[in-house]
Amino acid sequence: MKKLGSILKNKEIMNRIMFTILILFIFRIGCQITVPGATLESENLSTYLESNNALALMNILGGGTLQTFSIFALGVSPYITAQIIVQLLATDVLPALSELKRQGQYGRKKMELATRYLTLMLGAVQAYGIIKTMETSDLVSFSAGSTPWLTYVYVVVVMLAGSMTVMWLGDQISVKGIGNGISMIIFAGIVCSLPNQISTAFQRWIIGANPGDAQLIKGVFSFLLYILSFLLIISFVTFVELSKRKIPVQHSGKGGGQTQSMAKASFLPIKINSAGVIPVIFASSIMTAPSIIVGFLGSDTNAEWLNVFSSSKMTNMGSWSMPWGLIIYLALTIMFTFFYANLQINPEQLAENFQKNGSYIPGVRPGIETERYVRKVLNRVTFIGAMALAIIAALPSVLTLTVFKDYPSLALGGTGLIIVVGVALELNTQIDGLLAGKSFDEVVAAGGRD
Repeated sequence: MKKLGSILKNKEIMNRIMFTILILFIFRIGCQITVPGATLESENLSTYLESNNALALMNILGGGTLQTFSIFALGVSPYITAQIIVQLLATDVLPALSELKRQGQYGRKKMELATRYLTLMLGAVQAYGIIKTMETSDLVSFSAGSTPWLTYVYVVVVMLAGSMTVMWLGDQISVKGIGNGISMIIFAGIVCSLPNQISTAFQRWIIGANPGDAQLIKGVFSFLLYILSFLLIISFVTFVELSKRKIPVQHSGKGGGQTQSMAKASFLPIKINSAGVIPVIFASSIMTAPSIIVGFLGSDTNAEWLNVFSSSKMTNMGSWSMPWGLIIYLALTIMFTFFYANLQINPEQLAENFQKNGSYIPGVRPGIETERYVRKVLNRVTFIGAMALAIIAALPSVLTLTVFKDYPSLALGGTGLIIVVGVALELNTQIDGLLAGKSFDEVVAAGGRD
């Protein structure tokens, strides 16, 4: 309550919060505007997206924008994919990008510009693939004139314009609002879908049962268990996001009068899940690529072989029936978790920086020994994080295949919860920073008056 009171009294924080709410309100209005010229079968489309197929993740990241086939249907998905590709190419794969990465603020601006151009190209391909996939599946129809290809160009341009508008709204939040803009837009979309999910569970298990019937008692217990499971998953995700391994670090430049409390405060924190939700998004992008490409080519998007890339379907191969899509998805998630964790924390560069700054890990020699030690600790910690991330990411698919076969929309979304918890923790940290800055300014002002 004390923190809430401090937030309400802080004019800067309140202005930022109100601006963020306004931008998110504009975004939600755009989510309800269907692409002009498109007619959709809402019931069939909703069922199609509930089955965790190739477009399910895009619908989650867009906050249900595909369900209405809105002008914001692409959301920030092309931008996220482009950002990941640019970051991967900047790791000594493409020398020009690697050089820009070392040029500080100027290099970051150039890399951001390259990301935006790549977003346009990926967005155009993705938009056409979505259009053809939905049209082939009889989910969306378009009022084509004498030249059908012009209709496709028009719809693609509208969807691209919507995606760029969403990116602009995100930039406004980052500059004038609170939190990371792109993350906040994804956060808002996921949070908006949670009440509907809980309401659906309540209607099917409690309202749908006959009063006084044993089915009602069973429904009440099922609903309470559902809510409890939801809270337990959120707690588990929060625990994983906050867990870290602290490597003690000492600095040779400090004098011998260093206190014990100061020595404890000097450490290198390595998060269990330092890669965040990026591995899940990237693995999902690869899994959805075949369906998008097939849709782009105008082929049958319901072909049996595409089930191999669906994490929520069993695939028959001879006498074996296995969730091959889920297995591939988890393998990709684990692989990208290790890859991205080593991108975030580069042991070789870290060892070099330690030598330059006169820092060292007690009991470990500087240089190559430090690099090996950090890499060993990072890989061990990342293994735990990769397993946790795989469990959370697999949860919706496992529940869809087992518990919620008849109600796939009730499957608890692990990917969405990772994003929601991560953004909530980031918001809390930023608000604490703004409050601490305000307190420091007040202390300085009070000292000046004295």
